Amino acid sequence: MCGIVGIFHLNKKPVSYPILKKMTDIIVHRGPDGEGHWIDKNIGFGHRRLSIIDLSPSGNQPMQTTDGNFIITYNGEVYNFNEIKIILEAKGYSFYSQTDTEVILKSFQEWGSKCVEKFNGMFAFAIWNKQKQELFLARDRYGIKPLYYFHHDGIFLFASEIKSFLEYPEFNVKVNIKALNEYFSFQNIFSDYTLFDGVKTLPAGHTMLVKTKTTSHQILMKKYWDWDFKDIEHFSDERIYTNEISALFENAVNRQLISDVEIGSYLSGGIDSGGISCIASKNFKNLKTFTCGFDLSSASGLELAFDERKKAEYLSNIYKTEHYEVVLKAGDMERIMPKLIWHLEDLRVGQCYPNFYVSKLASKFVKVALSGAGGDEIFGGYPWRYYRAVINDNFDDYTDKYYKYWLRLIPDSMKSNFYQPDIYPQILEYQTKDVFKNILKNTNHNLQSPEDYINHSLYLETKTFLQGLLTVEDKLSMAHSLETRVPFLDNDLVDFAMKIPVKYKLKNLQKVIKMNENEAGRKKLKYFQKTNDGKIILRKVLKKYVPDSYTADIKQGFSAPDASWFKGESIDYIKDLLLNNKAKIYDYLQPKKVHELMSEHFSGKKNRRLLIWSLLSFEWWLKNFQ
Repeated sequence: MCGIVGIFHLNKKPVSYPILKKMTDIIVHRGPDGEGHWIDKNIGFGHRRLSIIDLSPSGNQPMQTTDGNFIITYNGEVYNFNEIKIILEAKGYSFYSQTDTEVILKSFQEWGSKCVEKFNGMFAFAIWNKQKQELFLARDRYGIKPLYYFHHDGIFLFASEIKSFLEYPEFNVKVNIKALNEYFSFQNIFSDYTLFDGVKTLPAGHTMLVKTKTTSHQILMKKYWDWDFKDIEHFSDERIYTNEISALFENAVNRQLISDVEIGSYLSGGIDSGGISCIASKNFKNLKTFTCGFDLSSASGLELAFDERKKAEYLSNIYKTEHYEVVLKAGDMERIMPKLIWHLEDLRVGQCYPNFYVSKLASKFVKVALSGAGGDEIFGGYPWRYYRAVINDNFDDYTDKYYKYWLRLIPDSMKSNFYQPDIYPQILEYQTKDVFKNILKNTNHNLQSPEDYINHSLYLETKTFLQGLLTVEDKLSMAHSLETRVPFLDNDLVDFAMKIPVKYKLKNLQKVIKMNENEAGRKKLKYFQKTNDGKIILRKVLKKYVPDSYTADIKQGFSAPDASWFKGESIDYIKDLLLNNKAKIYDYLQPKKVHELMSEHFSGKKNRRLLIWSLLSFEWWLKNFQ
């Protein structure tokens, strides 16, 4: 796990070492254990190392093949590298290190771009082919590891974090209005844009080849993997599914325990992290586990159930882990916002400051933490979302209904009053509904049954919502030099989960129950009590690892009681920052409409917690980067 940087001057201009070093140093938090740089005329790589496997100097990067023809800078972990190494050794390759980095490099030497299809893990890397004068970039199947690029006027830059580009003299920060429109529509960015104009993210499951010729160059992007949910594994006995999932789940966790440093695990009151911690604790005596709780003295209503410390403590006692907790209060959000947004930089999804604090806690004790992310997305953990679009006339009817649901912040009808008059015409040029539809059209399924539409919805969520969660997870853990691993996103487990019939994940497919996504946390309680639904097969599997009372409990998101805090203890902070007409957001948004929407929250008329968080985030983004 590391931070990578690269400069490729397509115009043949030599790479400056001082500039490359500044671009690398600014992400020192991603790799405080070492640094490396490599330059060959107009191409240069930078690397910050977080030592996890093979702590010796043999693992330093950038790394070259013995003939000097291939050079790599790499971020991530490929968990099956030892198996691949055996295959390469049989082909005559020799190795001088115990790293997965060297295995990736020589895999590319042997199989070229197809090497990525052999990797089970999380990765983002760049390889320079000196002989062909080609730059190859790759990102893992699921987008666990970030990789951004900037291409303009003969300059090609790439990095683990966008802030590296700020150190390049010819890079100027400008807001991408298209990305801004997506963010205030979905509270996420569904395309490959970022808020930084000109900066894109290499999509998950993609590679990129930058080819240079004497007088021109080509940039070729290729998709090598995509999500594909289909009901194609039809076994007569449900136990076949539960047994297979259990075996794959245990293999996934055990596979991701490979490390030369200590590993810990997040442990909430949920079944996903509980199952992971149970398996990991069998491999490590006194496994360290970490929980984030909340002071609920000023919370109300449904948010009174947000603190899951007691549940986590009970599981810790069962698994005999060495357990640590951090308890957050309203003021903890306020004091961390500037630093949090600096590290996050690529604004995604909802309130994430609890992630920042629990990562900070874990980093004091371990360099690697296991996370339960991904279980909900591949096993159907959000049924109140999917059922919005089960009964449809046709594809357009489906996308119309589902699109309206996913407009978490500002509906299209409100945008003319929400954005400034000089910004709104640019909003009109880029319709978020088209962005939404294009994602769904990328699959070739024949949509006829409710199950077909559910699988389509699962595809959408893994492509968008999960991607946002993974971006947040990476940025806020690496802010503290902590590697986060996600066992549910293991290739074998994912491949099997995508084939499981919907009836084993969900039920009541014809019963649509409306939910307001703005309601915090225990909105699921209303839904669950009516349906007892959501990732049914996984709940049965995890009974092997967590108590029955946990597997029968309601899905609980990792969320602070912000609906209460935003109109209570944090109200002065929010008003001072956002009701001030000199706030930077009003270069883009209309004060009158923003004030009106916020007042609806303060008065209790509407729950605008998601919008308020996004306004705070955008204001601090502008303060940090413009």
